[in-house]
Amino acid sequence: MAFKEKIGVRSVRLALTVLAGSMLFSGQSMADEAIQKVEITGSSIKRIAVEGALPVQRLSQEAIAKSGATSVADLIQALPAMQGFTIGAVAAGSDSGGNTSASLHGIGESYTLVLLNGRRIAPQGSGTTVNLNAIPMSAVERVEILTDGASALYGSDAIAGVLNFILKKNQQGATLEATYGGPEDKGGNAWNTSVTYGFGDLDEDRFNVLLSYRHDEQSKLRATDRNFAASSFVPFSRNGNNYVWDRTSTSASPAGATVAYKSGAPSTVFSPYLAQHNGTACPDGFEITPSNTRACGFDTGSTVEIVPQSKRDSLFSKATYKLNDNLNAFAELAYSRYDLTARIAANPIPIAIAKDSALYNTYVSPYLTPAQRADVKSVTANYRSTDFGLRASNTITETKHVVLGVEGELGAWNFESGLTWSQNSIDERYTGGYQKNQAFKDILANPEFDPFAMTQKPSVQAQVAGAQFVGSVRTASTTMRAIDTHGSRELFDLPGGKASLGIGGDYRTYIYEQSPGSNATGNDIYSFNTKAAYDMSRDTYGAFVELLAPLTKSFEMTVGGRYDAVKAIDDKLNNKTVGKKDSANTYKVSARWQPVQTVLIRGSYGTGFKAPSMLDIAQPLVNASFTAKKFDCPYPGNALCRGEPTQYNAVSQGNPDLQSEKSKQFTLGFRVEPSAAFSFGADLWDVKLRNAVSEITEDQAFGDPIKYASSFTTYIEPSTGFQYYAFKKLSVNVGKKEYRGIDWDLSANHKFSFGKLTAQLSGTHMLHANYTKAGSDNVFTSNMNFFGDTNEVTFRNLMKLTTTLDTGRLSNTVTVNYRNGYTDAAATVYNVDTHKEEKNFRLQVPSYTTFDWQARFVFDKQTTIRAGIKNLFDRAPPLSLRASSGHQIGFDPRYADPMMRSFYITGNYKF
Repeated sequence: MAFKEKIGVRSVRLALTVLAGSMLFSGQSMADEAIQKVEITGSSIKRIAVEGALPVQRLSQEAIAKSGATSVADLIQALPAMQGFTIGAVAAGSDSGGNTSASLHGIGESYTLVLLNGRRIAPQGSGTTVNLNAIPMSAVERVEILTDGASALYGSDAIAGVLNFILKKNQQGATLEATYGGPEDKGGNAWNTSVTYGFGDLDEDRFNVLLSYRHDEQSKLRATDRNFAASSFVPFSRNGNNYVWDRTSTSASPAGATVAYKSGAPSTVFSPYLAQHNGTACPDGFEITPSNTRACGFDTGSTVEIVPQSKRDSLFSKATYKLNDNLNAFAELAYSRYDLTARIAANPIPIAIAKDSALYNTYVSPYLTPAQRADVKSVTANYRSTDFGLRASNTITETKHVVLGVEGELGAWNFESGLTWSQNSIDERYTGGYQKNQAFKDILANPEFDPFAMTQKPSVQAQVAGAQFVGSVRTASTTMRAIDTHGSRELFDLPGGKASLGIGGDYRTYIYEQSPGSNATGNDIYSFNTKAAYDMSRDTYGAFVELLAPLTKSFEMTVGGRYDAVKAIDDKLNNKTVGKKDSANTYKVSARWQPVQTVLIRGSYGTGFKAPSMLDIAQPLVNASFTAKKFDCPYPGNALCRGEPTQYNAVSQGNPDLQSEKSKQFTLGFRVEPSAAFSFGADLWDVKLRNAVSEITEDQAFGDPIKYASSFTTYIEPSTGFQYYAFKKLSVNVGKKEYRGIDWDLSANHKFSFGKLTAQLSGTHMLHANYTKAGSDNVFTSNMNFFGDTNEVTFRNLMKLTTTLDTGRLSNTVTVNYRNGYTDAAATVYNVDTHKEEKNFRLQVPSYTTFDWQARFVFDKQTTIRAGIKNLFDRAPPLSLRASSGHQIGFDPRYADPMMRSFYITGNYKF
């Protein structure tokens, strides 16, 4: 019968389980003396494992295998409760290094705490966001997801919730596993292999050692390998009208030209090649831009690798020694190296053209009026260095994580203490497509160099190889040093059983460092902004107390309180302290009521506290690439304007006056299990944030540049020395965020004469995803089914259905993944029928449903084979006109997989 006590970790009953095998409870009971106590994610108190007062989702080893996921990110980001995360494909054209993250309920990746065996690991960057690539996939035994936030045990900054990756332990023998897979269409093949070996039995030998190693390789997928991503010039039809979405670039080879005027008149942007061909022909790979029929647009999107090439090696080792019958000493070592190479379009390089030079007289002057020629202030060739090849960046991300600890019993106390050293480091290298400064200046000085020509002459091409810059442009690392301890014990008798107390504390130091490459400054690389240098540190500490009170046999309450303090930032490079110390007291109250064996009702209420990241507070003004979209000049008629609508340079700066974020949240849920064949549960959750940290968005600033004048500054272009407006990203406390939704699940099974059929249906239904616009505390907007100010969508409904037919040695599993449609990002499109531009055009993106199939065949106790098809019906990603979160064009890689139908086979052998 449901909700009875079970043995050990196997018996932890977790609400809202999303994959097979995780929601059906057996009815076995054991004698009291055999019952063991375990620690449940979300509570510091070791207790007999039952369905608790807090909602926890669980992924077992078999559920992980059935998912067909080949990485931790693939596994976690496919869960219905996950929204608003970062995907690895964003690495194309960014310095993310393929960072992948978890984000519960769309609240944000910085609010979701990721743990390894119940402990924090070093984040990537200056905040708290953990790169999921740091988690050793082959060593994961299970994943527990606490969907209620602000944990007293782990920290009040876990406002959205907690992901706890629990790794294997006390394993004997070896397991070998290998997977190979790839899409039906070309590109994107992948394979991995792993070995896990354990020896020593903790009970019999007093020790156990576990070693797990895995190697993964992912080949690149080019944009031209998929029709939906193959071009930056996207024709489409909607509601009987024909449109073109033009994301081509006038930075090209042959180059376009921009002429700025002393009078402040709008700049002239045109393509000399097109002008020379009477305005009727562009080179191959170009389109006449609808918004400016005098210009040719270069198809940058066709050159992007929409899935980057990568390799990953991960190692996990744990050694446990039984000091005595009550105490174990342990040491954990986790290491991962993620090697990713991303390629995007060739480097755009603005080149100043001197007035009355040969290039000016040949390519520019003939196409200006006499009045324009008399008013010329500057001329820029918008050149793209295609002779140098695609821009290629190779990022090596390493994570090292070491824990030394002791766990067990001291008298009446169950306790655990540990010392942690953890580091995430990045080495970002340019491996092609970038120019050495002096060598490229020598090319510019070559009389035969012609940016407006179709091809460069042999003397110029001979200089290209020697002008390629290859080397590290920055190294960065985040190091965490921590000590923690917590324990629990029973106190006194209550009508429902023993009251239990949990107490603990932790102290952590975070150090964030970044250094530009020793030969990677603006003097070394042409048209390059030297990466900023940082050396910052900050200490945090906290303590908590938790009391579990079983007031009756059917009703229990848990009350927890926590104190957290975050010190000011020590900026060692500038010998100053930035920001100020902040602290808060937070609490959580939770309760569970089981009026009958088959029904459970539970709820919680609590508060949270989160300090801004170190860079949000202390970052100096630095270059931050470009705006995601093209914009008109914020102040037309000014000499600081660029020509036609274009991507403006962006800079970023911290805000030392930022305040810490505060939250209030509650959950209210139930579970009903009338029989072992059926279970249903749902949890309503609500999170309210104030002083939420965000940025004035590009659309806000360019839409009202008078109101948001502080969001604009000037930028001097390194290659030309010309000064233009730039968008300034500045973190502010935006006011409030309100998120609410329902996590639900249903599980059923039936035994037939030929086998057992199990169905698991789970989902998240969002009710609110509201937040105030940056700079306001009372003007609300929403991302609900809408591509909002944060460049994200919060989907109202995400669902997953997993159905398994197990006939003994053979089982078949079909998984259905669903997300609803939404209103896309605002875009400027060209109406082919009316020959007019339409601004703020929003596409209605349809829902997206995919089917996966997997068969498992067990040859014997040692050998298992799995084979599967992902996206069984070859569903293509729907058209999206978003212009952020990566260089991919025509679809949103966060919400649809570009691989389409793909196949895989996995072999597992134990000995």
